[in-house]
Amino acid sequence: MSGERNRGRRHDRLQRRPTGGPHNSMWASWREEKSLFRLVYNYLLVVVARLIPSLRLRSWALRRLGATVGDGVGWGLEATADVFFPERITLGDDCIVGYDAVLLCHEYLQEEYRVGDIVVGDRAMIGAKATVLPGVEIGADAQVAANSLVTEDVPAGATVAGVPAEPVERGE
Repeated sequence: MSGERNRGRRHDRLQRRPTGGPHNSMWASWREEKSLFRLVYNYLLVVVARLIPSLRLRSWALRRLGATVGDGVGWGLEATADVFFPERITLGDDCIVGYDAVLLCHEYLQEEYRVGDIVVGDRAMIGAKATVLPGVEIGADAQVAANSLVTEDVPAGATVAGVPAEPVERGE
């Protein structure tokens, strides 16, 4: 994976789209990207992926959203895929996305909005209530601690924790 090579460069991978007008980018910009029908469809599938008890059905819902989902993915209860751009999420084989984690592929700001892919490597783990921002790559076998905010790439095998998430030493 290119996470090591691009560490900390998620901003370079984001697509920036300026917005005009008197309001922030949430007011009109999403309508340029997705129809209201598609957002409602996405939202309903996100709810299925969050609440249905079956891991198989959660993966099915994520795939219907357009996410790339590897074999054996563990998508935790209440975990939330990006509603606007779920097709930008890639989940590697046997990765785990913990309870109430959030994977955001967009950032709506005052004068622009940004979109970017999220890639979670094989056997990577994202802890409960962690948030992953757009453009982030999490390497194979990496670990993101619970309640962390992932603003930069996580190299393969690394463990990160905190707000923002920073590398930590692994305990024996």
